[in-house]
Amino acid sequence: MSEVNAQELNIPFDNRQKRFGLRPPKPSLKFLEARALLELGSLLPNAPSLLAQPRGDGRPVVLMPGFLADDRSLWPLRGFLNYLGYDARGWGLGLNGGGPEEYAERFLSGLEDSVQGENRLTLIGWSLGGVVARIVAMERPDAVREVITLGTPVEGGPKYTSAGAYYARKRGLDLDEFEQHVHEQNQRGLQVPLTVVYSRSDAVVGWRAAIDRYNLHADHIEVPGSHIGLGFSPRVWRIIAGTLATQRRARSI
Repeated sequence: MSEVNAQELNIPFDNRQKRFGLRPPKPSLKFLEARALLELGSLLPNAPSLLAQPRGDGRPVVLMPGFLADDRSLWPLRGFLNYLGYDARGWGLGLNGGGPEEYAERFLSGLEDSVQGENRLTLIGWSLGGVVARIVAMERPDAVREVITLGTPVEGGPKYTSAGAYYARKRGLDLDEFEQHVHEQNQRGLQVPLTVVYSRSDAVVGWRAAIDRYNLHADHIEVPGSHIGLGFSPRVWRIIAGTLATQRRARSI
């Protein structure tokens, strides 16, 4: 469902933080991130329902890892999607060290012009990987079928995340200036189907910053759980499988 309305599309940049209550997650939530181990451990008992998810159609699906992670962090999800019958693959760019525009440019430079029509890519981005996915879709909507983000900061870039100060030092950023840059970038909008998965108890990305208020067609799905566990959550895997199947049916009508 949509979490926004048409009036929110035109909220001025200077009013967004107060209007939407944008802030980093509460420090106390970090203790709940240990739930990621439980979410990982719940994959096995949930295997029967996961294996019964709708079969895929062989479409290419690219998984984009979060900050300071690489393709290995998404191996379990990749294996699940391959089992269902999708052509799931990693992004092939190694460790995500930050700088989503740079990674998007690198990814786009390796994208063949033939990626169009039925060969268009489904992009699934976890956290900062979702930012990369969004930029790629903005630049090459002809090559992207849809975007699914998991706990991705939409508002403010890193400003409303628990890693904001570290990220700013690492990248030499002024968080306030970069927030405005992100706002201007987001105003370009996305032309492809967009599914936004987020958790109110996310200890890394403030959940209000994970809401997409720039695209009215964005489908927001709230899940319980941790940020680290989003890539291992059976609930999230079922959402992804269901979303892919829904988009397949929509295109066959």
